[in-house]
Amino acid sequence: MKSLILCCEKIRDKQCIGCERCLKASREKLGKFSLENSESVEIVGILSCGGCPGLFLQRIKLFNKWIEGMDDYDVIFIGNCVKAMAEANKCSWNIEDLKNKIEEKFGKKVIVGTHPWA
Repeated sequence: MKSLILCCEKIRDKQCIGCERCLKASREKLGKFSLENSESVEIVGILSCGGCPGLFLQRIKLFNKWIEGMDDYDVIFIGNCVKAMAEANKCSWNIEDLKNKIEEKFGKKVIVGTHPWA
């Protein structure tokens, strides 16, 4: 299963160095990556929001254009960092709204959360 991970621009490489927890969990099928237990998980990209106010939809559209003809993906994981920022009211996105808009606009399965570590 080919996957894209969405991450928070404010957290990536500042508090969550190199997204290693997401990458390790995807390799070892831990956390939300274990939901797809019949397939291996291949990360085709880690895409940040681009900074507040969170331009996820525009960035996904740009990413899709960038990989056109080279690769594709089946599922989008909304990173724990995005979820944490939204829950702390430091992100303008409501996670369920984001999930629904991505599924509607891009026709991709969206899973909220990634690795099992806080």
